[in-house]
Amino acid sequence: MLELREVSKRVGDAVHIRDVSIRLEPGTLNVLLGPTLAGKTTLMRLMAGLDRPTSGTVWADGVDVTGLAVQKRDVAMVYQQFINYPALTVYENIASPMRIARRPKAEIDETVARVAALLKLEPFLDRLPLQLSGGQQQRTALARALAKNARLVLLDEPLANLDYKLREELRAELPKIFSQSGAIFVYATAEPEEALLLGGHTATLHEGSLTQFGPTVDVYRRPNTLLTARTFSDPPLNWARVRKVGGVFHTHLPDEPPEGEADVPVPPAYAGLADGAYVIGLRPHHLALSPTGADDVAVDGYVQAIEITGSETYVHLDCLNTDCIMLTHGVHELPLGSTVTVHFSLSRLMVFDAEDVAVAPQAEDVAVAPDAGKGAD
Repeated sequence: MLELREVSKRVGDAVHIRDVSIRLEPGTLNVLLGPTLAGKTTLMRLMAGLDRPTSGTVWADGVDVTGLAVQKRDVAMVYQQFINYPALTVYENIASPMRIARRPKAEIDETVARVAALLKLEPFLDRLPLQLSGGQQQRTALARALAKNARLVLLDEPLANLDYKLREELRAELPKIFSQSGAIFVYATAEPEEALLLGGHTATLHEGSLTQFGPTVDVYRRPNTLLTARTFSDPPLNWARVRKVGGVFHTHLPDEPPEGEADVPVPPAYAGLADGAYVIGLRPHHLALSPTGADDVAVDGYVQAIEITGSETYVHLDCLNTDCIMLTHGVHELPLGSTVTVHFSLSRLMVFDAEDVAVAPQAEDVAVAPDAGKGAD
């Protein structure tokens, strides 16, 4: 078990980690999700013992290890920028932590063969790192971490430098590896899609603060704040500040001009809310060009830009009195400046209060997509 208790890290006047408390259980996969400068790498370094917190404590299996050097901890870490021993072959790089631990030769050979096969490194075992491509070097660093069989494995965006096909294959394979190990795995990523594909538990981070931690699907479906919902959405979450009057959310606020106002019915699940200021949110793939079901709502949107990726189209709109993104399957060539009717289901609407805290009850999604921006949920 690894536990951080009110951990903070300051460098001069800059706060890199702010009062983070989190408990990670053995045999679990834990994703740190957040944009650049959210604090993911700093938090991992604190977990590993590479850095010491300015305040708070780090505990491992009930023992305070806050001041314990990384060399005395059972930790393996892989960075986005790969690190290998340049004078050692791929085989020896992978085998190095086991040789240090004086493992039997037969065990070393078996482990190296297994992780090399997993990471498609068998043809390169006799090569030096400088004879490899960048992706092959990254896979070597990842293989060495897996071969170490440490109790804590920290993976800092380890697939970022791999080609698309191999990255997709490893995203599918890594959870299987994690499930077979009693180790604690911590995986940092800036991609909501990757967090959902990996599963496990997810901690969302923003500017050094932990905004939510729990089973990945729960955090995605039921974000506790607007900030968490925005962190866990790619393309960006569509959101608008509104005022509730009776059974309607008005997107036009009292201190704004009325042009572009769009009324949205209050979903039945939120019918008991008091009138006042709220925030509503919709994921881009919950907007559609055709009716979505029995609780469908239709509003006008004005096309500002189109991005066609081949199988999908990103439509940038002026909609609900704010800038919105609609992600729709297929190729849609919509004239810039044209007006389109945009549909969404009321059951998909997220509602937050004036302080950006989620309002209960949250709408329940009926299915979980394979990623945060392209699925049917």
